[in-house]
Amino acid sequence: IITLGSVSVAAAKDPDSGTNSIRSYKLSPNDHFEIRVRESDEDKMPFLVLKKAVDREITTTYKLLLTAVDGGNPPRSGTLNITITVLDINDNRPVFSRETHSVTLSENSVIGTMVVRVNATDMDEGTNSDIEYSFLTLNSKVHEVFELDQVTGEILVKGEVDFEDTEVYKLDIQASDKGHPPMSAKSRIVIKIIDVNDNRPEIEITSLSKNIPEDSKPGTVISLISVTDKDAGINGKVICHLSEGTPFELKPSFQENIYSLVTQKALDRELVAHYDILLTVTDLGQPPLSSVKTLSIEVSDVNDHKPEFPQNPLELFIFENNPPGASVFSISALDNDMNDNAVISYHIIRGDGTKGDLSSFMNVSSETGAIHALKSFDFETMKTGQFQVLATDSGTPSLSSNVTVNVFILDQNDNVPVILYPVSANGSAEQCN
Repeated sequence: IITLGSVSVAAAKDPDSGTNSIRSYKLSPNDHFEIRVRESDEDKMPFLVLKKAVDREITTTYKLLLTAVDGGNPPRSGTLNITITVLDINDNRPVFSRETHSVTLSENSVIGTMVVRVNATDMDEGTNSDIEYSFLTLNSKVHEVFELDQVTGEILVKGEVDFEDTEVYKLDIQASDKGHPPMSAKSRIVIKIIDVNDNRPEIEITSLSKNIPEDSKPGTVISLISVTDKDAGINGKVICHLSEGTPFELKPSFQENIYSLVTQKALDRELVAHYDILLTVTDLGQPPLSSVKTLSIEVSDVNDHKPEFPQNPLELFIFENNPPGASVFSISALDNDMNDNAVISYHIIRGDGTKGDLSSFMNVSSETGAIHALKSFDFETMKTGQFQVLATDSGTPSLSSNVTVNVFILDQNDNVPVILYPVSANGSAEQCN
C-alpha cells in the first residue's frame, strides 16, 4: 500500500490568452486518483492527488489520461498520458498452505528420509517475499531427530526414530520473509510414528522356590512369569509356549501377560529329579520375534519309599559249634529315596520265644546289617529256626519293612559212636574207643 499525498504534474501550455487560455484539467475516471488545480495569476498548476490507498498486490500499474481544456469557442484540449507504478512494501505476512499438517513416519526410518515439505507464500515481491523456515519448537528431542531445510521447507530425519521412545512429535514451524521489518507466520506439524516390530518380548521370572517337593499336588504354583513387549498393537501381543513332555503348564492371570507356572500332574523324583523347561514367547508381529528362557526345576525328595529287601525270606546256613559273637551273615535293604530318607538302620524283631525263635540268640549291626550269633548252636539239639530283621529309614515319618531269615544248622562230626546193643555186664552201653 502506498500513500502519495499530492504530486505536481507538468502544466499544459496554450499560446492563446485571455478566455482562450487553459481553463480546466480533467482526469480519466478512476477510484484512486484525482486532479486538483492550484491557480496563480498566470498559470493553472495541476496536482495529482491520491484519494484512496492503492494495493500493489491488486494493481501494480495505473494508466491515467489527463486532459487540459481551454476556454475558447469551440474549446480545444490537449492530453497527457500518466503511468503510475505502485512500489511494494512489506505489508503481507507469509501464508502456509496448511496451518496444520498431520503425517506418519515409520520408526527406524533411515537418516535423510523426507518427512514432509511445508510451503508458505508471500504476496509481496523481491526480498519482501523471500521466505526462510525455522523451528519454533524448543523441545531438544525434536532437534535431535529432525532437521529443517531453511530454504525448501523440507523436514528430514537426522536421528534415531524410535516409537518406544516417542510416539508423536509436535513441531512448530515459522516462515519469515526478509522484509524490513520482517513478517512471519507459523504452522504446526504433527508427526505420528508408526510402530515397527523391532523389539523382542522380555521375560521376567519370579521363582517362589528353587525346589519343589515331589508330593506337590497338581496346580501347585512354582513360578510367576511376566512377559512384556515394548512394541504396540499386534506387535506387542504375545503367545507363550512350554516345551512338551513335562508335567507343568502355564496358567494365565487376570492381568494381561502375567502367567503362573504350575504342576499339571503328580511328580516322582525317583523317575525324574530335574527338569529344564524351555519357555518360548513369540509376538504376533510380521515377521514375529521370539525370546526363549530356560526354567530349571529341582524336584526335592519326599520319604515315599520304604526300604526293600531284594529277597524275602532269606536262608542262613550255620555250622554247629560256631563261635559265639562271630558274624554269620549280612543283610542289606535298598531305599529309592535320597539323603536321610534313604539312610537305613536294622533291628532284630524280638519274637515270642516259641520253638524255633532265634531272635534272642541273634544280633544285627544297626548300621551295616551284619548279623552275629550270640550262642553256639548244636545240630543235635536244634536243626532249624528263624528270626526277623526290621529295616527302617530315617525319613519323617519313617518307613520300614522286615525280612524273615530262615536258619538251618549244619551238622559237624562232633559226636563219637555209641553201642546201644548188646548191653554190657554192668547194664550199660559201652563207648567204643
